[in-house]
Amino acid sequence: MVMINPAGLDPDLLRAFAFIAEEGSFTRAAERIGRTQSAVSMQVQRLEAVLGQKVLVRGKGGAIQLTPHGRYLLERSRELLALNDEIWSAFRAPQIHGTVRLGTPDDYALQYLPHILRRFADSHPAVQVDVTCAPSTDVVERLKAGELDLTVCSEGHEPRRWPVMELWRGPLRWITSERYAAHRLDPVPLAVADSGCVWRRVALRSLERAGRSYRVAYTSTSQAGTHAPVMAGLAVTISPPAWMPEGLRALAPGEFLPDLPDTGILLLKGKDPRQPVTDVLAAHIAETFRSDPRLLER
Repeated sequence: MVMINPAGLDPDLLRAFAFIAEEGSFTRAAERIGRTQSAVSMQVQRLEAVLGQKVLVRGKGGAIQLTPHGRYLLERSRELLALNDEIWSAFRAPQIHGTVRLGTPDDYALQYLPHILRRFADSHPAVQVDVTCAPSTDVVERLKAGELDLTVCSEGHEPRRWPVMELWRGPLRWITSERYAAHRLDPVPLAVADSGCVWRRVALRSLERAGRSYRVAYTSTSQAGTHAPVMAGLAVTISPPAWMPEGLRALAPGEFLPDLPDTGILLLKGKDPRQPVTDVLAAHIAETFRSDPRLLER
């Protein structure tokens, strides 16, 4: 017989636990929640009492570590909290009407747009989202021209002195095939975007500084177009490791090719965006990136 707890799980307890896991600190989690550290510690104790399992332990030097039960709980907590917030917003937020124009490279569109658009449509059915998929350079220019209200782009394409929201920061990696070893060839064959791409410039600069010879074997305006020759073992490319399709792998730091710097994904708002729909969609986008467990792995 399955035992059911009639009280359920308190979202406030789950949120405190998730913030501690994400921050690695009771103090920083308490600051995000707006409560004292002792209050947050008590919330975790209550959660563990309800579940009957330890979810957090202190490691060497006081570092916060998740137990196996804690890792399981963190993934499900994000899903439950996102649904909780979505339901709350749908019933408590004022009805918003209008159209918001969003620009994004296809690198991020396939990974995140379906989820973002579905959740946004569920909670704001009277808002229409017009989406433009184009390289970062193009969507940023359209934002500057007033043709878009919001733009997701790769770091390095943002205009100077333009307010930005950082959605994610993490490593770029060389991406090669699981079956083939194009990364061992000399010169290194590359599959990259066109000359306006920041990631392309970063890759070429890293190879040149390391004295490695290379040739640009394939160019494409889409990430799928750069992945295809890599899967065939004909080239290597670069990207964050979170979005590799099956058949590809990220080289470890220092594995045959020079290390690449960290990069960021940014959200830019137009100078005269359509309000309040723009801010609401921006919050949905930020929450989607923040809750993606793949992006927490470095």
